Amino acid sequence: MPREFTPKVVTANALIEGDVVYLTSDDRWTRHLSEAELITDEAHAQLRLLMAEGQPNDVVGVYLAEAVAGPDGPEPTHFREAFRRKGPSNYPHGKQAELTDV
Repeated sequence: MPREFTPKVVTANALIEGDVVYLTSDDRWTRHLSEAELITDEAHAQLRLLMAEGQPNDVVGVYLAEAVAGPDGPEPTHFREAFRRKGPSNYPHGKQAELTDV
């Protein structure tokens, strides 16, 4: 029996900067998970994934990541995505310094 679809966000890495980015409902890439489109329908998720994969000049490594609705937008359900959201782990500045509460 197939597993029930769980909500997801489309994520990737920005081609030039390498930053983690998320697809918004208005087809923009954002560096803030809270602005990402939380997709609750499997067919819609596959369409959004295909659209994102068609942007090789902007992003690389596109995939669907599980998420849940949080008070301020989507939140990761897996430690990998929580880790990716914070940025590189070898420098305590930049995005990591800004996300001290995460």
